[in-house]
Amino acid sequence: MIPFNKPYVTGHELTYIAQAHANGHLAGNGQFSKACCAWLENRIGSQKALLTHSCTAALEMAAILSGVGSGDEVIMPSYTFVSTANAFVLRGATPVFVDIRPDTLNLDETKIEAAITPRTRAIVPVHYAGVGCEMDRIMEIAGRHDLLVIEDAAQGLIADYRGRPLGSIGHMATLSFHETKNIISGEGGALLINDPRFVERAEIIWEKGTNRGQFFRGQVDKYTWVDIGSSYLPGEIVAAFLWAQLEQADAITARHLDLWGTYHDAFADLEDAGKVRRPIVPPECRHNGHLYGLLLPNMASRTALIDRLKARDIQAVFHYVPLHSSPYGRSIGRTVGEMTHTVEASERLVLLPMWLGLEDHMDMVIAEVLAAIGSDGP
Repeated sequence: MIPFNKPYVTGHELTYIAQAHANGHLAGNGQFSKACCAWLENRIGSQKALLTHSCTAALEMAAILSGVGSGDEVIMPSYTFVSTANAFVLRGATPVFVDIRPDTLNLDETKIEAAITPRTRAIVPVHYAGVGCEMDRIMEIAGRHDLLVIEDAAQGLIADYRGRPLGSIGHMATLSFHETKNIISGEGGALLINDPRFVERAEIIWEKGTNRGQFFRGQVDKYTWVDIGSSYLPGEIVAAFLWAQLEQADAITARHLDLWGTYHDAFADLEDAGKVRRPIVPPECRHNGHLYGLLLPNMASRTALIDRLKARDIQAVFHYVPLHSSPYGRSIGRTVGEMTHTVEASERLVLLPMWLGLEDHMDMVIAEVLAAIGSDGP
């Protein structure tokens, strides 16, 4: 079986985990946690980076910091993972879903203003497949309406929009290091703070609602419970694993881009023949090769391709079931405008295997896709 995803290791992970054990510090915020946070701050340019045990946790922290509550609304795409919405629903807010762009499958910036009401508090753009949303327009809209922008950059590390790293543009941002991402720690994430107003409180929430960080810096003579919070820190074993990945982040990304480019070149003729649509990366975006997906003509052709590849021991998958059409999304959320492109993406998109080491199998995957689609379609 050629799986859809296979976690990559650099070879240094176990060495650093052993070092963390030798240091005698396996709880959170030790040597490796600090090194990872500093790397993210320097690379992305954020005021503060805080490692979390998942991107879900980082989104929940961002939701707390945003101050949203019952009756408030948060605008986001429906074509995203459930954590994007759940983080704000947990605070009592209502997710307001708008359609995605047909080219990048990102939040359609032209649909945002129609969704804004007096109850709107934030916009959450999701950088799908590591391709940046139209952030200049989104930030301009947010500025005019006094809204926060929280980038869901779960898939966006080592990708840029107009020369700015994804995760550095909104007031806050979140990253994922789940094993399906380019840079991994098994489970893991990070909250990025770009607006200095949120730095101090973010650390308190991160430290279970205490001012423990201030205590260890000598800013207070004892630490105590000062705010809400939870246990969002990962342990040092997770951070040690992540540090081995961050050290090679550029090399890992370059290999992903090579795989992505090989797929892209191989399917150009299929696109020219009108049988598929390949991914579109706008010229102002530098992506990271996180996912490679083809849009098939319809759900039937997508299903036929997945089934044929499965019969040949190749795992291809579809992606999100839109949140606005999910059972809980229908009960808790609100939709503004038609969701044409969201529905089409959910029915037509197929994601092909993408992992480091796939180089040895790519010819087979490509040949099977070409044979499956063929002259008459799958």
